[in-house]
Amino acid sequence: MTDVTLLEQLIAALKCLPGVGNKTAQRMVYHLLERDKAGALTLAARLSEAVERIGHCAQCRGLSEHEVCSICANPRRQRELLCVVEGPADVMAIEANTDYRGLYYVLMGRLSPLDGIGPRELGLDRLEARLDGGEVRELILATNTTVEGEVTAHVLSEMARTRGIKTTRIAQGVPMGGELEYLDGSTLSQALRGRQAY
Repeated sequence: MTDVTLLEQLIAALKCLPGVGNKTAQRMVYHLLERDKAGALTLAARLSEAVERIGHCAQCRGLSEHEVCSICANPRRQRELLCVVEGPADVMAIEANTDYRGLYYVLMGRLSPLDGIGPRELGLDRLEARLDGGEVRELILATNTTVEGEVTAHVLSEMARTRGIKTTRIAQGVPMGGELEYLDGSTLSQALRGRQAY
């Protein structure tokens, strides 16, 4: 039996990243060790620091270096609007591409009983407490359009409905610049059902 080399351990460690298989991990390792050792040291230092210092915001559950993230702490945000997303990357996408100025609640997943992800794992008790606080007037559902995302959206809409809170769902359908003939049937059907006045 041979010992696993440090090089093999590093390649195996990089395979924990989504979409990174053995060949991609090898290319990354060889690039860093052969061409960019300074970059490798910077990456290692930032990753180590991030793992130590970044946690979850006490209000929205997003990623933050502080107890309350900069979005939740911003007094200029519209506190009556609460957009529920599946992960921190969704917050970044909305912030970078829209003029939305409300607050967020990050589920860190979606309901998936087969994977052991239920209401407790998504922090739905904390979301209920927030909805009970009386500040939220509109709950915006921005979960993905997977089966699990739709079930999660349904559960959240019922939670808001029982409290008399308006619930909206982000529009889905035809992407900007998309041609109808190339859309899949599900997307086109959703776009027709979600049509709005023009």
